[in-house]
Amino acid sequence: MSVQLSGESVKLSRSVVSRFQQMIWQYYETHGRHDLPWRLTDDPYHILVSEVMLQQTQVSRVLTKYPEFLDVFPDIQTLASASLKDILGVWQSMGYNRRAKFLQQAAQKIVSEYDGEIPSDPAQLITLPGIGKHTAGSISAFAFNNPAVFIETNIRRTYIHHFFQGISDVSDTQLYPFIEATLPKDDARNWYNALMDYGTFLAQTIANPNHKSKHYKKQSPFETSLRKVRGEILKAVSNAEGKISKKELETLPFEGDRIRQALGALVKEGFLIKERAQYRIA
Repeated sequence: MSVQLSGESVKLSRSVVSRFQQMIWQYYETHGRHDLPWRLTDDPYHILVSEVMLQQTQVSRVLTKYPEFLDVFPDIQTLASASLKDILGVWQSMGYNRRAKFLQQAAQKIVSEYDGEIPSDPAQLITLPGIGKHTAGSISAFAFNNPAVFIETNIRRTYIHHFFQGISDVSDTQLYPFIEATLPKDDARNWYNALMDYGTFLAQTIANPNHKSKHYKKQSPFETSLRKVRGEILKAVSNAEGKISKKELETLPFEGDRIRQALGALVKEGFLIKERAQYRIA
């Protein structure tokens, strides 16, 4: 078999594929995180929730919030019909609150267009709000065991480390053929779990190979980011009885310009409704 690398066809022998797979499987058998709750189910709704939560969020934080969220919103119909205020209330501390809003919108679309049944085809999943190409692939693989090709940070780290030694500015397009060539077509679910765990191991033991990725971006510290301001505003509005005044929000420990910038964005994105000088959850 062969894959494309920098415009050239590169041979990837069966023995190379076999050794790579054996290494990943052996690591997973010995060190895999087999008890993660979203790995103990193939319920598509539970997988949808976990995959959205795991976007740009540490596993340790999701472990706390995932069961709480499912306890309050046990099925897709409950989530679709819930108020945004209730959803954001449960989502608190997760960050990237757009995900909570998109998750409900995805649930509403699934209920209205798919009779409450989450589709298995990545081409359909990607049409859902907040679901990009990689998340669509991960849901298809984990919920339905489909051999969909997708990339996340630990998968990217694993393939760059093992197949792109000494190469910089590696694009995801270059990685796709390697991922597809090494993917066991009958066990995508466990294979991707194994890859992610091995990638986590690499992150703890070597210099991050993802620095060589064309898509690598250093994230700004949360405490000094506008995300922090947005999160605290949503928390204050969610916890308020009804509405909260702009004057009250300006007592939050941030610069006034940053509070006003965050408020404007939250209104524009449909999280908040402004009524004169007061705000409430949409």
